[in-house]
Amino acid sequence: MVTWSNFFSQLFNGLALGALLALISSGLTIIYGTLGVLNLAHGAMFMLGGYAGYVAYEATGSFIVAVVTGTLFLGIVGVLMERIIIRHFYSRPHEDQLLVTFGIAIVFIEGIRFFFSSMTKTVPPPPLFTGITSLGFMVYPTYRLAVVGIVAVALIALFLVLFRTRLGMIVRAGIEDSVMVDSLGINVDRVFMVVFGIGAMAAGFAGIVNAPVVSLTPDVGEAILVQTFVVVVIGGVGSFTGAVLGGLIAGEIISITSMFNPGYAYVMLFAAMTLVLMVRPQGLLGTRGRE
Repeated sequence: MVTWSNFFSQLFNGLALGALLALISSGLTIIYGTLGVLNLAHGAMFMLGGYAGYVAYEATGSFIVAVVTGTLFLGIVGVLMERIIIRHFYSRPHEDQLLVTFGIAIVFIEGIRFFFSSMTKTVPPPPLFTGITSLGFMVYPTYRLAVVGIVAVALIALFLVLFRTRLGMIVRAGIEDSVMVDSLGINVDRVFMVVFGIGAMAAGFAGIVNAPVVSLTPDVGEAILVQTFVVVVIGGVGSFTGAVLGGLIAGEIISITSMFNPGYAYVMLFAAMTLVLMVRPQGLLGTRGRE
């Protein structure tokens, strides 16, 4: 039986999930929008960030150190991926990009499985955010509320980087016309490296922040990857604000549908994506992008 308390609880669950999806999707959408690379390793990078944070937490006992470590480690992984592998596939067909990033994802997943096994790993929330909080009309896990705030701060920081800095201006210009940016004398290769690193950092940050909510397993990124691509399609490829809007919509669809019948959560999510594609093929806030 659905009660008001249960309904509002699911709304908050959807908000927390939507904020997380928005953060992951923002990294994915700026990578594709700027570089034109379909990164199937993004879910595995989300998982890798969680495990990097887990290792740091086990060593130090500090959740803050875990978050910083997971974020920076994935930034380094992203830069190395771009410099060693991805840069050779910018001019290759999308099929090649899909295959190589899918292969990288398998390497990450099986590498984690080799070193950590398939057993679940847990990262407890920081002491400040343990327990439950009374909202008057219901009680709700404190850390889930904190996740919304933490991710909101991260999204604001990413927004400021993209819309208030010279790097962000170049990235947004590259999304529109990377050839023109190159002709202006800007080192596009370096910009591409930084963009891929930022996208990877967003995934890594989300991975460790989500670790106290969902236990870590080598396959934890698979479902997130599917949801993230749906979010990008709904919001619009290359649109940061579209990723935020699409993430919130997807989170609420999954959460509210799960309240009635969890088996239909993905059905409704893909139905929403299909509807958006029929009405507005470029997404809610997207523009006609690269072919």
